[in-house]
This record gives sequence, C-alpha cells and structure tokens, in this order.
Amino acid sequence: LLAIGAAVLVMTSRMEHRRRAGESIVGLSRLFTWPNAVGGGVGALALWALLATVVAARGSAGAIGAGVRLAVLPFDNLGDSTDAYFADGVANEVRTKLTALPSMQVTARASSMAYKGSTQTPAEIARDLGVDYLLTGTVQWQKGGAGANRVHVTPELIQVSSGASTWQQSFDASLTDVFKVQADIASQVASALGVALGAVDQQKLAERPTQNLSAYDAFLRGEAASQGLSVSQPASLRQAIEAYEQAVALDSTFVQAWAQLSRANSRLYQISTTDLTAAANAKRAADRALALAPSRPEGHQALGQYYIDVKSDNARGFSEDSIALTILPSNAELMATTARAEYHLGRWEAARRRLEEAAALDPRSIYTADHLGRVLLYSRQSAEARRAIDRAMQISPGNFGVREFGIMAWLAEGNLARARSELQEGTRFGEPTGIVAYIATYYDLMWLLDDGQQQLLVRLTPSAFDNDRGTWALVLAQTYALRGDQARTRIYADSAQYTLGEQLKQNPTDPQLHVLRGLALAYLGRKAEAVSEGEHARMLLPIDKDEYTGGYVQHQFVRILVINGDYERAIDQLEPLLRRPYFLTPAWLRIDPNFVPLKGNPRFERLLAG
Repeated sequence: LLAIGAAVLVMTSRMEHRRRAGESIVGLSRLFTWPNAVGGGVGALALWALLATVVAARGSAGAIGAGVRLAVLPFDNLGDSTDAYFADGVANEVRTKLTALPSMQVTARASSMAYKGSTQTPAEIARDLGVDYLLTGTVQWQKGGAGANRVHVTPELIQVSSGASTWQQSFDASLTDVFKVQADIASQVASALGVALGAVDQQKLAERPTQNLSAYDAFLRGEAASQGLSVSQPASLRQAIEAYEQAVALDSTFVQAWAQLSRANSRLYQISTTDLTAAANAKRAADRALALAPSRPEGHQALGQYYIDVKSDNARGFSEDSIALTILPSNAELMATTARAEYHLGRWEAARRRLEEAAALDPRSIYTADHLGRVLLYSRQSAEARRAIDRAMQISPGNFGVREFGIMAWLAEGNLARARSELQEGTRFGEPTGIVAYIATYYDLMWLLDDGQQQLLVRLTPSAFDNDRGTWALVLAQTYALRGDQARTRIYADSAQYTLGEQLKQNPTDPQLHVLRGLALAYLGRKAEAVSEGEHARMLLPIDKDEYTGGYVQHQFVRILVINGDYERAIDQLEPLLRRPYFLTPAWLRIDPNFVPLKGNPRFERLLAG
C-alpha cells in the first residue's frame, strides 16, 4: 500500500508539473510502466482506482480538450455597416490564437467565413464543418470623443450536441484594449473546453499583432479586400496591397501585415501583368516578415508563395512551406499551400493525400477544394474533380477561379454542351464583362464562349484585363482567329507581340511571356521567331521542373507548331503531354477547335482513340 501510495504521489506530482508547463493530463499514463510500479493484477487495479480518483479530483474537463473541434464563426457587427471588417477582424484574431493551441482543431477562416449572415442553425453549420463546438459573438465599435471610443464584444460558446451555451461573457473595453479582449476570449474559451494552458500558451495568447491600432485597422481593411487572399481579381488584390502597405508604414514590425503584403504581391504577379515591382515587393515583404519572426510560420509561407508564383522555384517553395507546416502542423491552409508546391513538383499523389487531409480538417475551405479539384483534373479523374469543385461552388458560386476548373472537367470528358451550361449558370453570379474576360484569359477558353459572348469579348478594352495590353491584344487575336477574321487577327497579334516584347525587356526570364509572344508571332506568320520563343520558354521552364505550369508552356508550344503547319512536330510534343498529368484528354482534343488542323493525321487519330 505504501508503494502504491508513493507511486500515486509521484504521478500526481508529475501531472501537476506538466499541467503547469502546459501539457494535458490526458495520456500521461506513458509516464509509468505499470509492471514496474506495482507487482500483480490487484495492485494494478488499486492503482488505477486511485489514479482515477486523483484525475477526478483535478477535474474531468481536461479530457474534453484533447482534439476538441471548434469553429469560430464570423461575429455579427452591431455597429455601423462600414465597421463590418472590424468585427470580422476580431473573430479572426481569436481564431488565430486558438489555432495556435496544439490540443485544438480549429476550422480555418475560409470555411468559417462562408457562414457570414447564414440563416442555418448551429446544428446544421456544425454538421457541415464537422465540429463539436461553435464560437459565435457580436461586436459593436462605439465611436466618439475622448474616452468614448470603445468596443463591446459578446462571445458565446455553444456545445453542438446539446445546443446549450457552455460559456458567455460580455467584454466592454476601450479600443486600445481590443487585443487584450481577444486574448481573454481565447483564453476563456480554451478554459471552458478543458484545455490546460501552460506559460508558453498563455504567452502566445497574450501576443499582440501590433501595438499600433491604426496599423491594425489598415490590416483588417486589407484582409476584407482580399478575403484572406482568396480572391482572384487584380483590382481587389491592388486594394488589399494598398491597405497592407499602409499597415506596415504605420508599424514596421507588423509581421502578419508584411506576410500578407508579400503574398498579395506574389498572387498579383502570377495572375496579372508580370510586373517586376510586384515581384520585388513580394520578396522584400517576405524577407521582412521572416527577419522579424523566424520561428513563426507567416514569413516562411510568404516566401514559399514567392518562390512558386514569381520564381518558379518549386523546390525552394516546398521547403519554405514545409517549415511553416512544421511550426503549425494542424493548420489546414498550410497543408493546402504545401500540397500546391508538391503538385508543381510532380508529386501528385502526395499532394492529393495532403489536400484530402486538409479537407477533413477544414471541409468548407474553397482554397483546399479548388486545389484538390486541380490535382484530380490533372490526374484525369474528372468526375472526382467535379465533386471537389462542386463543394467549393456551394460555398462561393460566384468564384470563377474555381468554377472554371469545373467547366474544364466537363471539357476533359468531351461534353461541350454541359461545359457551356455550367458557364451559363455562373453568369447568374457575376458581371458578364468580367466573366468573358476571365474565361478568355486563363487557359485560353475563348472557344467555349457562344457567339454573343465572343462579340462582347472583342468589344472590351484593356481595362477589362487589368490594363495589360499584351494579354488584351492576344485574347482578341485568338478570338478573331476562331471567328475567321484574318485581318483583325493579324492586327491584334502584332499589338500583342510588340507589348509582350516590351514586357520581356523588363522580365526576360519569364517563360509564359516568351511562349505567349511566340503564339502571337505564329498568328503573324513569323514561324521561325515563333518557334524560337516557344523553345526558349520550354528551356526556361521544362515540364520536368514544373509539371503544372510547365505543362501549360508545352501546350502553347504545341499550338504554335499547329498554327505554323508543322503538324508532325506538334504531335511529337503533344504525345508526351497526354502521358503526363495534365488536363488535355483525347475527348478534349476532339472538341477543341485549336486542334482541328490535325484531324485526319493518322498519328493524331490514334491519340483521339485513346
């Protein structure tokens, strides 16, 4: 008995020590090898009974915290409608703090934000997100003179299984204390869920993103404009960049703002004109975020995106993303960004597994569903790709960056009518000018547009293409070529090759600029120059180096050769593209008018036969 008592006292002491150090009581049986602690079954039973008594005496809540699943929903704004971004920012900061706690699984921002203003019941939302608890709340920013600039926050923690409110408290503080309010909410939510917080955890929760409230306000406006960097519209990204720039100008030590500034510039560089200013700003901001906080994930994530989007250095991008994921291993967004680096490197199955894991943690993430859909589409699993894309469409039906991949999945099956039907469905959620410009720009799908949409497209000005005259002119050249207007094809092709050439003087190593200029030259009949540009693009970004973007470069090189009339060589380049992960399929080739000149060629007919 004395031995048993001593063993329990030792275990109790160790449990208390670990509790103070921030470790959960759950699972501490690993501290003991039971046969060494007691001799025989009766002694073991007695020890288990005593241990159960000790744990019960310390409170059973600790068991709740192990792997608890929580979603922080957007807080309702009770103040002026222009302050909605501030309410979103309060909720997101609480979510960020709770995500840093290792024993909690917190649904990411993208999934949670989908329920802003939702009329669904808590039980329905929890079922969609696969969580046990929901944190809701209201925020009112009361503005006034000296001493009257205050924030009222009323959070509520709901246990989904019972529908009961397990914790609720009102916080009323001056605006300068908003960060303390956020930390207190996170701390008390963790406590209500039985999550033991050690000194390190408490320190993390108390950390302030910035000491400057004006900088924080600017950062929140940037997050609202970019929707947490989930948008694909250049205008929205430019608005966000302006706000992030203001945030770091007001506080040069604001890590989150530097990281988001970097990521927004990298994204803008990738989807719009390849502006070296955006590239330089992305690198500068990522380096600054990393120098300020090398042990935090934000700088590594920003640097990873820079190396992928700007430098096409996917190995370095994967390395940086992996470091960020090591710091926050249960973060679904970091899993998805790491998976993106993996499929660029040709690790398609590894990327798929990681994205499926991220989707399990964050089932309503548009970003995750989008990239899972891409992986499945490129793996020529079009039905599975559509299912992933459909999940994203249910959340954000107006997101054409995602919808386009659902359309491409139908094209991969050769179903042109269904693809056009899906495009028509999307027009209910967006402005026609923006939609036709987007479809024609990304993946060159102007041939999918009907006659009326093509007529709208050729009336557009460069402003519809983020004032990128090279992209605008090339889109119109291709559209007029489809419509059989050779005179206008040559006019716009010449404008495109000239503008793209000017852009290449500023950025001579960009492979997409080279291959697209080659396409414009091919429409002009300048065959040798067109091939030279295409070959140079393939040398800069071979498909073995980047199976995702490199595949697109090779695809455009095939089109150059087809326009030149060099059909055998075009098929030489097309055959290996069909053997690798890419969205082209035999069914796609049958309906794509860009490949009509190859029909009748025995080799091409064998490709069409699969």
